[in-house]
Amino acid sequence: MARAGRVTLIGRPNAGKSTLLNRLLGEKLAIVSDKPQTTRTRMVGILSGDRGQIVFFDTPGVHRPLHRMNREMMRVAEEALQEADLVCLLVDASSPFGRGDAYLLELVARARAPRIAVLNKIDLVAKPRLLPLMERYGAGRQFAEIVPVSALDGDGCDRLLDCLWRHLPEGEPLYDPELLTIHPERFLVAERIREKLLELTRNEIPFTSAVLLESWEEESPPPGLLRLGAVVLVESESQKRIVVGRQGAMIRAIGTAARLDLEEYLGRKVFLGLHVRCEPGWRENPRHLTALGRDSGL
Repeated sequence: MARAGRVTLIGRPNAGKSTLLNRLLGEKLAIVSDKPQTTRTRMVGILSGDRGQIVFFDTPGVHRPLHRMNREMMRVAEEALQEADLVCLLVDASSPFGRGDAYLLELVARARAPRIAVLNKIDLVAKPRLLPLMERYGAGRQFAEIVPVSALDGDGCDRLLDCLWRHLPEGEPLYDPELLTIHPERFLVAERIREKLLELTRNEIPFTSAVLLESWEEESPPPGLLRLGAVVLVESESQKRIVVGRQGAMIRAIGTAARLDLEEYLGRKVFLGLHVRCEPGWRENPRHLTALGRDSGL
């Protein structure tokens, strides 16, 4: 009989959860950046095939929350942990074991579902360093299996998929097998714009910025020109100056990169109007946080 269930990917920031999700799905769903806290909500990816259906929950990186937005991110991660049929703790094998890793072990121990430790980034680790890490996560028998992978180049990912199928319960698909995700297209479009913002701006911007889609107008007949209006929220005038750039150079570069990506993704011509708005303390503003959550469709 086919298998079906929910698999929660959880780990510290920059452990490679979104890269792994895209690799397992076989196409890009989640945006990827080397900046921490890129994932801010539960990303749902659906893999369907002859063996059944896996519904992946890609969660925000577990960190100490200092703002209302971050507290909401941690609530989302813990909810996904409790709703899982199978938990994958994603570990950055290239980083030393620290207090954050110890906390994550305690956190996933509270999950009711079976657990798998996924040691990621093995392409950056020599085998003599990897073996002690496998022994550490194997101690105490907290994990049903320990699987080393490289989400970046795909090494070990087929073995991981086999492992996931083995541990999922038998059952019928949870969603239409034709679906890749349950997120609205508007949300995925805003995320792709934010990805270009993260790629092109300095390190101080990602934590304090967001992208909200304000307008979506489709010209007839389809697929006609898609006119999008989006705003980048920042918390200070100095951040706004960085995003705008000298004589508007940076915001134009972000807009151009996002437009080209969206045209390839949507398969149609796109006009993107992008501007920046300074709203101090927006990460504590329930109105903006509600809008971001509503746009995700969850």
